[in-house]
Amino acid sequence: MNGFKIILLCRLYRPDHRINVPLPEKDLKMQGNKSILFVTTLSSFLTPFMGSAINIALPTMGQELNMNTIALGWVSTSYLLAAAVFLLPFGRLADTFGRKRFFLSGLVVFSVGSLLSAFSLNQVILIGSRAINGIGGAMIYATAIAILTSAFPKEERGKVLGINVAAVYLGLSIGPTAGGLLTAYLGWQSIFIVAAALGIIMLPIAVRKLQNDNKTAPVTDFDFKGSFLYAIGLAMVIYGFPEIASINGILMLGLGLALLILFFRVENKLIQPLLNVKIFKGNSVFVFSNLAAFINYSATFALVFLMSFFLQQVKDFDAREAGLILIAQPIMMTIFSPLAGKLSDRIEPRLVASLGMLITVGGLFGFAFLHDSSPLWYIILFQIILGLGFALFSSPNTNAVMSSVKPQQYGFASATLGTMRLTGQTMSMGISLMIISLIMGNANVQNPSGNGLLTSIRLAFLVFAILCLIGVYFSFKRGALHANNN
Repeated sequence: MNGFKIILLCRLYRPDHRINVPLPEKDLKMQGNKSILFVTTLSSFLTPFMGSAINIALPTMGQELNMNTIALGWVSTSYLLAAAVFLLPFGRLADTFGRKRFFLSGLVVFSVGSLLSAFSLNQVILIGSRAINGIGGAMIYATAIAILTSAFPKEERGKVLGINVAAVYLGLSIGPTAGGLLTAYLGWQSIFIVAAALGIIMLPIAVRKLQNDNKTAPVTDFDFKGSFLYAIGLAMVIYGFPEIASINGILMLGLGLALLILFFRVENKLIQPLLNVKIFKGNSVFVFSNLAAFINYSATFALVFLMSFFLQQVKDFDAREAGLILIAQPIMMTIFSPLAGKLSDRIEPRLVASLGMLITVGGLFGFAFLHDSSPLWYIILFQIILGLGFALFSSPNTNAVMSSVKPQQYGFASATLGTMRLTGQTMSMGISLMIISLIMGNANVQNPSGNGLLTSIRLAFLVFAILCLIGVYFSFKRGALHANNN
């Protein structure tokens, strides 16, 4: 009997017994990593969801707040501009003072900006509130990918980044439909309220679960001179490029580029610069991956804008039907992004990403031959092709960028990639509007029903296809990543 008790006690006190025994450290870390993946993925869903939902609501905003087309354009542009300008400074500060702190601050600022936008009484308050939105978005952009990358080992990084990218595309997919329903039944203000609610819900979860955040860079003097040159120069470039057909646009663009060149020269001489130029030197993977990202977004972001005009003005679909047709592309991105990211853990990211860009070129060339009798299956087919191309490019390219730098540089790398995305998106819209303006002359772009619209759309897609083809070269030229890590 005593022997039986001894055996029973030994079994009860075995280290791997599951009764009242804490989880092993490895299991606790895995649970923490899953929480980090959840929080950062939800944040990556939030901003594209709100952006795509707001685009549907812009006409209603214009009617209620008496805003013209230019002012409505600034509802979106003010967000992109603020986010792009503050990304690099916030990435640098986050690496020094802690990414978790900036991520949490970003959720607060983003939620406050959303609430202010919801209760805006005029266009000035709305545009200003969207700029606050952009500042909060910059804090989130600059830290989310860095936090996620720090939490997972290199062999799992492509997979989790693929999930994160899929969340972005899921937000783009759901946004137009949800935005239309919210606007129809609860008013456009409800879109901002929903976005603020999501941010507030995420805040306590992030406070508890983001435990893998540590200061990874030494505390140094902040580069205010470089930040000023970068912010003003980038703002002038983003503002001037869409207006490049005018003298003011050319002057703005030229001055902005001059300030950015001066910024690079100043940064090259500083010991602790805002932009560590040394990261670019000898790191072809980082340089060409960011360049490929910029070209990819410049060639693809305006697709929904152009196809929305084509479907509604040329094919005579209503907004609800056009939104349903355009959902094919982001659905493909959502499905295949995690698979592409996982694939890039096993195969060189440059091969997967370059294949994705090449497929994207085919999709863009397909849309360059659109005509007024193009069948619906043709439009959906090339959307599917583009969705597959985007998915194969985005996750592996992000994996390549984040894996090409040291852990203490993750915040900077994430912010640089985000800047490439935002500036590329703005350039894409600028190219589209410039082509439409040049072909249609002084035609009202707010209601472009003239014969030049279809020509403008086809030419824009042709330019984007050629631009993306150039991007394939830079994507492939970046060099091997896995070989460097061995």
